[in-house]
Amino acid sequence: MVLDQAFLDSVFPAERTDAFFDALFGGAEEGAYDIRLVCRNVSGDRAELAFELHQRPGKCLVCNLTYGLPQVFQRHPVLNVAGVARAVAEKLGWAADSPWKLGSTQEKSRELHCIPFVIERA
Repeated sequence: MVLDQAFLDSVFPAERTDAFFDALFGGAEEGAYDIRLVCRNVSGDRAELAFELHQRPGKCLVCNLTYGLPQVFQRHPVLNVAGVARAVAEKLGWAADSPWKLGSTQEKSRELHCIPFVIERA
């Protein structure tokens, strides 16, 4: 697969979670989850990915306000979702300005929430 986990980890490294919480709360230790970009499916004209929010030890993901996150993710400069979309599109051989969108937060379990991330071939 073109979008293997090593590539996705390089485009959205684990350290970005701490940088996000540092910018948001003034300290990375305040974050209740770690963010990981994963690939769900790639077809000829659509890439379905997700930002997984993994609960951190001793924190409560369910108590956190994860449902408003798609709007925050879309605009937050540290997360740079537009840049992630551009890098993924280019890796797939698509136009760098391929359209993308974030879906609503999905609760997979008490310890895992996901934000769907879809890129469509321009």
